[in-house]
Amino acid sequence: MNKTVYVVDDSDTNLSTAKEALKDQYRVMTMPSAEKMFALIEKVPPDLILLDIEMPKVNGFETLQRLKENAALAKIPVIFLTSMIDVTTEARGFQMGVIDFITKPFSTPVLLNRIKTHLDLDELIRERTVQLQHKTIQLQNLQNAIIFGFADLVENRDHATGGHVGRTAIYIKILANAMVERGVYADEIKEFDMELFVSSARLHDVGKIVISDLILNKPGKLTDEEFNIMKTHTTEGEHAIDQIASRTDDLEFLRNARLFAGSHHERWDGNGYPRGLEGAAIPLQGRVMAFVDVYDALVSERPYKKPFSADEANNIIRESAGKQFDPLIAEVFYEIKDQFKGIDLL
Repeated sequence: MNKTVYVVDDSDTNLSTAKEALKDQYRVMTMPSAEKMFALIEKVPPDLILLDIEMPKVNGFETLQRLKENAALAKIPVIFLTSMIDVTTEARGFQMGVIDFITKPFSTPVLLNRIKTHLDLDELIRERTVQLQHKTIQLQNLQNAIIFGFADLVENRDHATGGHVGRTAIYIKILANAMVERGVYADEIKEFDMELFVSSARLHDVGKIVISDLILNKPGKLTDEEFNIMKTHTTEGEHAIDQIASRTDDLEFLRNARLFAGSHHERWDGNGYPRGLEGAAIPLQGRVMAFVDVYDALVSERPYKKPFSADEANNIIRESAGKQFDPLIAEVFYEIKDQFKGIDLL
């Protein structure tokens, strides 16, 4: 199917000349004004626009500005038609996003060659963009597969926490979205790529990879010495992620992962570990993870305890607001607590 070219010019002569020159190779639609163009453009989107600069009411620059401000129209290539071009006009046009200038009166060969060049280039850019997007998706899927595999490898060593990583990732997404909706730390969360944010949370316990099986899978209560060793999974997790970071530039994902790993056992009152951070000094990643990590531990069966009911877990967390947990996040958590019920991953 022939590509569609708009010709927008207040001169009937220019419109008829352009149509005659292009009609054998393109679907040509002529308009005497920008108003006419905008009345049609969303119904019949063009592949390229030839736009006169000097038009009454709405000139070419104003029309171009309006096109660029509309996300659905901004990528349509525009060539300015003008009877006279100077350095200032040219600079302003290119700065605003025009792709070329054609001087009037134009000849058929010039018009055809310029249009073909830019349409071919635009098509190539679109093809390469699709290829790049496809490659990006492939790399993202590969990254996720590696993350999931690595997290599963760690979790499979801890026989008591099956499904914990997957469930906490779901909880994190629910809680973070609810915080944004309610304006709780929303500005900070909106800066995150939510997919990367949730995915990186899967590595919060990655440091357990270095903890002895004898401690990790001990059926009874840990001794003080054993518990001190267990607590090192936070800093060991940071170290593992630092090692990965030294070999890549995916900084946002790894920054989140490091903060999840290193701070999810800190407490709002400063009595947590590994650094005894207090209040807002605890990274937001750690404060959010603290809720979902504790909730999942409470409602899950462990060798040393029976699972609490969801209601019992919710009440325990509510009572710990301002002590173990950020009180603002606790309010959000309690409002959406029922969304956590029944979430299970085998």
